[in-house]
Amino acid sequence: MVKLFNHDISMKKISFLLLSMLMLVSCNDFLDMEPTNSANSAEAIATPTDARVIINGIMRTMASSSYYGRNFFMYGDAKGGDLTIASQGRGLDGLYSFNHSATSGSYSGFWSTGYYCILQVNNLLENIDRITENGTSEDAASYNQCKGEAFTLRALIYFDLVRLYGKPYNYDKGSLGVPLVTQTLPASAQPTRATVEEVYKQIISDLNAGKSLLENGKVQQDGYMGYYANLAEQARVRLYMEDYDGALAAAQEIIGSGKFKLYEPSQWADSWKKQFGSESIFELGIYPAEADLGTYSLGYYLMRYGLKSGAAGWFMASDYYLERLAQDPTDVRWSVMYQDESEYTHLGSCNKYMGGPDMNGDGKESPTSVNIKVIRLSEIYLIAAEAALHASKPNAEQAAQYLNAIRCRATSLEPATASTINDDMILDERSKELFCEGHRFFDMMRMNRSITFNDDFGGIAVNGRPKTIDRTFGKIVLPIDQDEINANPALADQQNEAYK
Repeated sequence: MVKLFNHDISMKKISFLLLSMLMLVSCNDFLDMEPTNSANSAEAIATPTDARVIINGIMRTMASSSYYGRNFFMYGDAKGGDLTIASQGRGLDGLYSFNHSATSGSYSGFWSTGYYCILQVNNLLENIDRITENGTSEDAASYNQCKGEAFTLRALIYFDLVRLYGKPYNYDKGSLGVPLVTQTLPASAQPTRATVEEVYKQIISDLNAGKSLLENGKVQQDGYMGYYANLAEQARVRLYMEDYDGALAAAQEIIGSGKFKLYEPSQWADSWKKQFGSESIFELGIYPAEADLGTYSLGYYLMRYGLKSGAAGWFMASDYYLERLAQDPTDVRWSVMYQDESEYTHLGSCNKYMGGPDMNGDGKESPTSVNIKVIRLSEIYLIAAEAALHASKPNAEQAAQYLNAIRCRATSLEPATASTINDDMILDERSKELFCEGHRFFDMMRMNRSITFNDDFGGIAVNGRPKTIDRTFGKIVLPIDQDEINANPALADQQNEAYK
């Protein structure tokens, strides 16, 4: 059975999968579920409403601080060089300094949160199959919708996990990724890591399965993984795989659908005040009484020191990022930047997750209960630009058109042309447009770029990495937490090399 509850419970890790299910229950206060290997687990889902409750719970967990609610976006930009820190000891320093080990600073919340969600997806899929295979359901369309969303969510989670723990696909796809768990397992199970390539194959399989189930109902439903969110994931994943034709086809279908619309430059700043705006393809709802992280939110971690009670100025834009944005002083994306603690003219604080420049939120009573925009249309245009440039039949003119649709937010910059567009131009635009949305590090790794960190900004001591890294640096992947290895000894010989 499934029920809502509002209290914490204490526990210890007892196995790889049981931990993954239980840990998030204690941290996020939302679903009290029996272990999937229990005798009564088949009773957890009896109606489409039950299935929807579980999907809501999965997305609620994805909005936790251990995942999209804060740490995943911080990971991408802190490790990608677009963020820096002014002072140590304020929180999440290890993301910037790469100060990780299996026993300290492992950021194991990514692993436990991800596998908790995967466990619930597997439970959902198996129970829906049980109901429909027995011929007891008169709600096939509703169940198919839930299954399509579940497959798509599982693909997204695995895509995130394999990028955190495995090397870039186009660098070493034969290296170890993460365990593939696509069915409920007993608590004694000890799954081992699949290769990066095997994980990507499962991601594509899940996306294809999800797409076939979602394509009959293409109506965009705010806050849920619909058909176009599935396509957007396909575009992302295939870009990372350098399947440029596939990425371009998915991106073009979204753009050509007319379901979404880019903001005009004059509208862009206010878009951060809005929930489920015209560019939003997949957005996680954050509400004052549900998932609002308050002083532990993205908004507070990017806010200027002392601006509001509890704001400690953890992270701010690096000089390198601001130099990139300064290519056009009238760029509309300056509108979400605010003075940081260093000096009056240094606009290093990002207010995207406080509702934009006025920091009043996105229409809810709490300014930190701002929805998390996981996939936006602007990213799809940038994917289309890169994919068109590298497709089996390259089209530089088309690539420039897609890029200029976003580049026009910097109104004084010359538009790209078929003769001037290149990867660096697209990469710069991705940095400016997707700042603090968790992409920069992964972009730099997949495109085989070096990352130089703004360590001299605050004069901090960084011992976990050199000032400049590339994808040969061992700590570009996270360690498997020692507690996970203790719970699942099969992982002992599969620790990432830098942490052995």
